[in-house]
Amino acid sequence: MKPLLLLICCLFLSLGARSQTNQTLQISGKITDSVAQKPISFATVLLKNDKKVQVKSVVSAKDGSFALTGLTAGNYGLVIVYVGYQTKTIPVALGTTSKNLNPISLIPSPTQLKGVTVTGDRPLIKQEIDRISYDVKADPESKVNNVLEMMRKVPMLSVDGDDNIQLQGNSNYKILINGRPSGMMERNPKDILKSMPASSIERIEVITTPPAKYDGEGLAGIINIITYKKADNGTNGTVNVSERFPVGGPGIGGTFTAKAGKFGIATNAGGSLNSTPQLNNTILRLTQENNPTKLFQTGTSDFSGKSGYVGAELSYEIDSLNLISGQLNYNANSNESLSTQNSILNNTTSLIQSYGLSNSLEGSGDGFDAALNYQLGFKKDKNRLLTFSYRYYQFSNNQFNNVGVFNPVAYPEPNYKQDNTGGSVEQTVQVDYVHPFKKVVMEAGIKAIFRDNSSDFEYLSLNSSGNYILDPLRTNVFDNQQNVYAAYNTYQFTIKKWGVKAGVRLEQTQIDANSSGTILDKNSLNLIPSISVNRKFKESSINFGFTSRIQRPGINQLNPFVDRSNPNFTSSGNPDLKAMKGHSIEVSYSRFKKLAINIGIRALRGTNIIMPSAITVGTVTQNSYANTGTATLIGLNLNLNYPFNNKLRGVLGAMANYGMVTAEINGVDIEKKGLMRRAFTSLTFRPTKTWQASGSVNYNGPNLSIQGTSNSFVFYSFSVNKDFLDNKLSLSFAANNAFSKYRDNIRYINGTGFTQENYSQNYQRNFTTSLNYRFGRLKDSIKKNKKGINNNDVSEGTSL
Repeated sequence: MKPLLLLICCLFLSLGARSQTNQTLQISGKITDSVAQKPISFATVLLKNDKKVQVKSVVSAKDGSFALTGLTAGNYGLVIVYVGYQTKTIPVALGTTSKNLNPISLIPSPTQLKGVTVTGDRPLIKQEIDRISYDVKADPESKVNNVLEMMRKVPMLSVDGDDNIQLQGNSNYKILINGRPSGMMERNPKDILKSMPASSIERIEVITTPPAKYDGEGLAGIINIITYKKADNGTNGTVNVSERFPVGGPGIGGTFTAKAGKFGIATNAGGSLNSTPQLNNTILRLTQENNPTKLFQTGTSDFSGKSGYVGAELSYEIDSLNLISGQLNYNANSNESLSTQNSILNNTTSLIQSYGLSNSLEGSGDGFDAALNYQLGFKKDKNRLLTFSYRYYQFSNNQFNNVGVFNPVAYPEPNYKQDNTGGSVEQTVQVDYVHPFKKVVMEAGIKAIFRDNSSDFEYLSLNSSGNYILDPLRTNVFDNQQNVYAAYNTYQFTIKKWGVKAGVRLEQTQIDANSSGTILDKNSLNLIPSISVNRKFKESSINFGFTSRIQRPGINQLNPFVDRSNPNFTSSGNPDLKAMKGHSIEVSYSRFKKLAINIGIRALRGTNIIMPSAITVGTVTQNSYANTGTATLIGLNLNLNYPFNNKLRGVLGAMANYGMVTAEINGVDIEKKGLMRRAFTSLTFRPTKTWQASGSVNYNGPNLSIQGTSNSFVFYSFSVNKDFLDNKLSLSFAANNAFSKYRDNIRYINGTGFTQENYSQNYQRNFTTSLNYRFGRLKDSIKKNKKGINNNDVSEGTSL
């Protein structure tokens, strides 16, 4: 994620132009520290011509001096780079005489604690003080895969058989786009990530110790998707067109960035069609009560859907001290599914019940958010900033089930329809202040979120007259209002080779809920500290982090709507859920020699955990949520990167999490322990500058929950890429799971008095062709607000 603390101030010095001659000239000068006024030795000095092509480079001497000789008259750009300081660019016009520049002062960069590169030529993985980032652009498969597929390679992330993302085995996290919340990720992120070509993004960041400036939500951390680099004067963009077969479908996506003077815009957009053929599924449930039963269901289902998204960030620099920026995001999707089901319920001696169902499901939804930021600088110190921000966000989800009953035996229910409309409206106001004190940067801010979650669902039964009649006992209107008030204060500084980020956040939450006349009124106050420490060595670094986090339940967990599309297995939310609390501590080590290593250990302790629970009442298994658990998770994460030569590179990653969970479900204490594991390896071969091939294997071990586990599976792929037109045009082909048509997903559940096995097929074999085109040329970076709204405080699922 791009840190909002990133304070980059480039100083441009204009020098008078003189008439050109052909004599040999030189540019000389001296480099000093702007604070200590001491010479800076070994700084890199680059000289570029008017076409921005590098023509000379030197390193400053011990006294900070440098000289670039053997030059001819013309216009140049002098670029000075030194670790820990802001890069400075100076235009130089050489006429008939040489130039001896005034002392050049470099400004320290305490606001950005530099990351540590841990891979080869172009790093795939970068370890920073509070996060790990995966450079998607450096991976050849980014030209043919979507973003969800690329997440299988990101350290600490895993994707299960149903395409659900987990961060270190946990589903409590927040996904941001360019460091900010986005309507694209609030409703059903995996659908958008499937339709987003990986070539349209720069990198994926995993923030495991979020600083206090971020909302306190997300026990596991934050996933930040960076869609573009800093924009420059001119235009730049990418377009990706792909086709997946025999399942999947066509997709298109891309980015466009432009800057003209004081105005800049960066956009990303895309869409896809997705379909799967008819697949099989079964459920086997055995009860062990006084009258044991066996329920066996077999069914089929197909799916077709479409989704699209568009987002834009705009900025206008009024002058050097006043900046206005804004964001707009919109996404929408729709899907259809036709499923059939046959159900047989027996006891030890006879048939109890049987029936068949046909379910025609239609779903749709959209989301929109808009934000406006005003940033005020100060003449005495342009790194001192005051920012005012406002954000409006809303989304809606609609689900309609039309269920028909056939061949009933001892099954009294008629045909029925379910209609559920849910959504959320949210407004946020925020004020942030940044004040540098020499090498210490202080930040403080206040924030208020006003959120209204609601749903309206109806259940209609077919009567004897052939009309659908509303069933008031199965119909409900739900409203949940959350107001969150927060204040934070953070400090960050560097002392020699030590870097520190530390802060504290205070959050007050007020909840007022109404479920068909039942009023719920809850308040809570949470103090959330965080600290990250980085120690750099010559070719390695060690990081330490500690933070406390909370997790408020999302609308899907709160919504009391009872989904009865399968009469024997209902599911609903719980409007009485409270926020979870947790503490995490982590230590990581990075070495960036030829064999690059990144290894980390993390421990997470959570209380008041929201646990999914399943209980059987009569012939029905009821699935819901409750604050009944405590959890401890100890994890190990390892990544190795090794270039065998300049053509062949290998990557190996592994993650293991040992979880210990206790909970009470239906009055019974349950304890679960187990190891969750994941491994990934890939080889990339580049025989020439324009040809590249890559193969990868991804192993996902069982995913544990308090009442069960899942089977493991392997995902493998091979891709080849050919570049044209000076690497602007790329043609790619990929084969995923070419030798395995289906992936079997099996979920085992052990409840009080029953056991259950859920089986479903996924069509996993597919072949993809992709055409990717880059265009445009940029010059100077777009200026954007360094502060903005980050509502990373709600998730929609929980698992260990």
